[in-house]
Amino acid sequence: AISIDDFGTGYSSLTYLSKLPIDALKIDHTFVSQLTVDKNAAVISNTIINMAHRLNLDVVAEGVETQGQLAFLHQLGCQSVQGFLYSPALKAADLVRFVQTKTPAPLLPRHTAAEWAARPTG
Repeated sequence: AISIDDFGTGYSSLTYLSKLPIDALKIDHTFVSQLTVDKNAAVISNTIINMAHRLNLDVVAEGVETQGQLAFLHQLGCQSVQGFLYSPALKAADLVRFVQTKTPAPLLPRHTAAEWAARPTG
C-alpha cells in the first residue's frame, strides 16, 4: 500500500493523487493538534477526509493525543488514527508485549465510497 505522509504540508501535491497509485492519505499532525481550537485546521482536516473518501482512499490522522481530537476526527469520518493517545513509538519487542497485553480499541465503522458520496453534507 502507498500512503502520502504529512498530507497538506511540504511537497504533498494534488497532482500525486491522479498520477500515483495512492491507497491512503495521512493528515499531518500539525492540523490534528489544532482540530479543537483552530477553525482552519478543522476545515482543512475535514476537506482532506472528504476528498480522500470521494477518491476511495483511506485516511490516517497522525499525532492524535487527546480524546477530544479522536472524537472530532470520528465525527468527521476518519476511521484510522495514530498517536500518543494510544502509545508512544515502541521498539519491536516492546510492540509485541504491548499488543499482547492491551485490549484492542473498538473499530470504527467503515463506509464505501458510494456511501460517502451519498451522505448529506453541511
